[in-house]
Amino acid sequence: MEANAARQSLGLSVIIITKNEAARLGDCLASVKFADEIIVLDGYSTDATAEIARAHGAQVHQVADWPGFGPQKNRALALATNPWVLSIDADERVTPELQAEIVRTLAQPTYDAYQIARLSEFCGKKIRHSGWWPDYVLRLFRRELGAFDNVQVHEQVLVRGRVGKLKSWFLHFPFDDLAALITKTNRYSSDAAQMMARKGRRVGVFGLITHSVWTFIRIYLLRRGFLDGRHGFVLAATAASGSFLRYAKLMFLNEANQRAQASGLPEAITQSQSGSLSESNQHPQPRSLTEVDKHLPSGLLTKVNTQPPSSLLNTSHGRLEQK
Repeated sequence: MEANAARQSLGLSVIIITKNEAARLGDCLASVKFADEIIVLDGYSTDATAEIARAHGAQVHQVADWPGFGPQKNRALALATNPWVLSIDADERVTPELQAEIVRTLAQPTYDAYQIARLSEFCGKKIRHSGWWPDYVLRLFRRELGAFDNVQVHEQVLVRGRVGKLKSWFLHFPFDDLAALITKTNRYSSDAAQMMARKGRRVGVFGLITHSVWTFIRIYLLRRGFLDGRHGFVLAATAASGSFLRYAKLMFLNEANQRAQASGLPEAITQSQSGSLSESNQHPQPRSLTEVDKHLPSGLLTKVNTQPPSSLLNTSHGRLEQK
């Protein structure tokens, strides 16, 4: 009873978006049971994701379409009812130390939002360099003062207020193995190429080379990836290949659009190359939960990246940010 009363006094909602996360979701949900409510917005998973979420006491909502990470997280945010929101991914865990710090912080908050570090593990090794640590992400914020920007990948939290940092951290298990990292690198590079094409970005062969080489140098040398041993080398090389793929796809996508324009055909800018995240997660059923679709509030002043680590895929520096 005392534990329930303590949870009720937090005023905290946890939001999670999922798609076929049965293997990882249980441990994630077990780590956030101290919250007042847990909201899982699921993309009609074909595994036991929804059942696992309900078994852990979460409210489960399902949507048929996949609008991208930013819009999907805004849908989940619109379902939250408490003053404070903690956004967490299925591959993350709240440590006991972080839980205790969140409870203390919400009892007497001095900021409107808080960044939280993530300690990530790759192939059995905790990565403390390569741009992966301390890897702060903004995840805890006042519900009425924050929202995600409506982008397909690399979503960010926009906050109207002051942002602080917590001392404790998430544990993060982003990739089961190297194959999973390579698969996500390819998928994210497709979405990133489309985003850049929409913004009018262009690149040539020289750009492919320089972006890739710089990405490797930045991660392996400047961010001391060599101190992570062979794991750091693999991460730097994979990030460099992700940069190459992204700009190569952008180059060919621009060429396809030029051919389409010359022929009077619709541009190919929204088409995926090598399978994008949006295509792989779409469901043929009509869209649902449109009543909770949410545009960003006006006047949001503070923009903080939520998707680390900073060494892995953004649209300008060759990072594959972990989801």
